[in-house]
Amino acid sequence: MSWGELFASAGVWVGAVALSVGLGAVLVPWVLRRTEGEMDAEAAALRVLAGSTWIGLLERGAITLSVLAGYPEGLAVVVAIKGLGRFHELRDHPFARERFVVGTLASVAWAGVCGLVGRGLTSLIVAGIG
Repeated sequence: MSWGELFASAGVWVGAVALSVGLGAVLVPWVLRRTEGEMDAEAAALRVLAGSTWIGLLERGAITLSVLAGYPEGLAVVVAIKGLGRFHELRDHPFARERFVVGTLASVAWAGVCGLVGRGLTSLIVAGIG
């Protein structure tokens, strides 16, 4: 791999992670707003899921990097850590559980798409097509 290909690939990786984390910070809350019901339950869920914005940002970054690196097992590790970390908080709050599942699915799907697109672009660069 030449220096040009290396820098171009690094740029794709940085762009994929930035897109995953940055646009995901807008996309996931948008999905959650479309799926939520009553406001009282939503307010309680937000209190239970405090810190979820930072967790989501880190989650999307880790998943995108895992896919880019060709280590899809990293996705399972991230989701397992997230689920275990929230288990006790979610046990007694059904609305928060629903929000957690929907948010995680939206976040993981978006991060996976960004990682796959970045991996495809990197392959094109290395193959000399890009």
